[in-house]
Amino acid sequence: MAEAPKKLRLGDLLVQEGVITEDQLMSALAEQKVSGRKLGKTLIDLEFVEENQLLTLLAEQLKVPFINLEMYDLRVEVVQLLPEVQARRFRVIVLEERSNSLLIGMSDPTDIYAVDDLQQILGKTLEIAVVREAELLNAIDTVYRRTQEIQDLAGRLDEELTDGDFSLAQLEDDSDVSNAPVVRLLRTVFEDAVKANASDIHIEPDEHVVRIRQRIDGVLQEQVMNETRIASALVLRLKLMAGLDISEKRLPQDGRFNIKVAESSIDVRLSTMPVQYGESVVMRLLDQGSAMLSLEQLGMPKDISNLFREQVHSPHGMVLVTGPTGSGKTTTLYAALNELNNPSKKIITVEDPVEYRLPRVNQVQINNRIELNFARVLRAALRQDPDIILVGEMRDKETVEIGIRASLTGHLVLSTLHTNDAISTAMRLIDMGIEPYLAASSLRAIIAQRLMRKICDSCKTEQDMASLQKDLLFASHLADNLQSHTFYTGNGCHNCNGTGYKGRLGIYEFLELDEDASKALQIGDNDAFRDAAIRQPSYCSLSESAMKLAMEGVTSLEEVFRVTEAVSDRSVVEHD
Repeated sequence: MAEAPKKLRLGDLLVQEGVITEDQLMSALAEQKVSGRKLGKTLIDLEFVEENQLLTLLAEQLKVPFINLEMYDLRVEVVQLLPEVQARRFRVIVLEERSNSLLIGMSDPTDIYAVDDLQQILGKTLEIAVVREAELLNAIDTVYRRTQEIQDLAGRLDEELTDGDFSLAQLEDDSDVSNAPVVRLLRTVFEDAVKANASDIHIEPDEHVVRIRQRIDGVLQEQVMNETRIASALVLRLKLMAGLDISEKRLPQDGRFNIKVAESSIDVRLSTMPVQYGESVVMRLLDQGSAMLSLEQLGMPKDISNLFREQVHSPHGMVLVTGPTGSGKTTTLYAALNELNNPSKKIITVEDPVEYRLPRVNQVQINNRIELNFARVLRAALRQDPDIILVGEMRDKETVEIGIRASLTGHLVLSTLHTNDAISTAMRLIDMGIEPYLAASSLRAIIAQRLMRKICDSCKTEQDMASLQKDLLFASHLADNLQSHTFYTGNGCHNCNGTGYKGRLGIYEFLELDEDASKALQIGDNDAFRDAAIRQPSYCSLSESAMKLAMEGVTSLEEVFRVTEAVSDRSVVEHD
């Protein structure tokens, strides 16, 4: 039999212990009748009691442990002894399989009816632990990934597909396809990606397998399936959703569509490309409901944040944000726009595509099919009396020239450029054919950035330095200070899907064009420009910025080397 909790009237216990008053209990019971929520949740939502205080009291009263799930080493095979639907229904998770019993975590251990039902489902004696509801739901989202469901749906779809026998008419008819295997498979793929906080989904056909890969925290994670015939059905359905030409398989195509996943509105940018065994698809996912970050929330060091804010509040000039694809450039620029957006400023953006919707901002979507390109829109924008112009990307000489001239005629121009660091960016403009004196006159500041994975707090542990010490000494001129620091890594757990990392943080290299840097740029002297930049008190290279995060225990040394290539690029590091 289950070791069920004693019959406990939660409200009476809280009043008896002096945690809440009788009046507060009456108010909560009245609210409970309207909302239908459990009393504990109602009391917490009404702020009559804190969740930790409530759960600690329950644990003491019931003589059961109170477990922090974020620090608990969950085993996927044990958790999945209970089907996901019951885990969510009863707000419970299986924590441990013992010789003759199961330890389960519950957010409401007083629910004796749930315990009775779980006893029947699991068929073992149950021991109860108290867990926080938010941690419980997060653990369920993490552990019950859709990997097996995706595999099962792929198998069913493959069984229904023989060469050329799937119905195009059925795929085109949006009124009655919700249960079609291909639609259910795609829906499950999207749900899994959103749960895992993936930024991209890749569907790649190979000779004998199909790969579905998700980019999570900047790194691809792969699921391989043997059902090769499903690839064409998936691509066809996605093309229909994006309004692409389903008959054209020889040329790359780009499109977009919007889907609703788990109450979130997801904007999907789709790109197809012909490969040897079919068509490869990459989808960039953008949650339209996610809150836009402010400059404070970007995680910039305070000194860089203050300098960057000062520059974006300038009445004119050009500020560039640089880095590779997926380094957070657009997020940084939108954080700046969010701060600048007020009734006294006319802001126009030229983007491909428009990634975030901003009130009061005039946002223009590039469309190369009708020759609506960056340069053309930028010329038109200058006739719209703007104060601030954001150009999604400086892709060619013409766009850069128009942007520079706009910055010299009283406009603030914000844009991005694909370069490795801040110092090389200015010279990159000259390589694109811009006159040095124009670049020197218009550029106010350049910020280069990357995104680094943060060590998972749940499985964070000290790192053995022995194998890395030699490389570390070569890799950073901070080496003299490294002996006194403790470095960390992640072992991998359910919270981070076994990767050892959870979430990302930006590293930044800020370059302000002072008088010395501007003079060097004006004469096109690369070496003098680099020397002038490095001499600035505010200058900190990407490698140094990354190493500081490792020294603070935020990220690992392996992640520093992966992102900055500091170990392999030893030639750029100067030693005394």
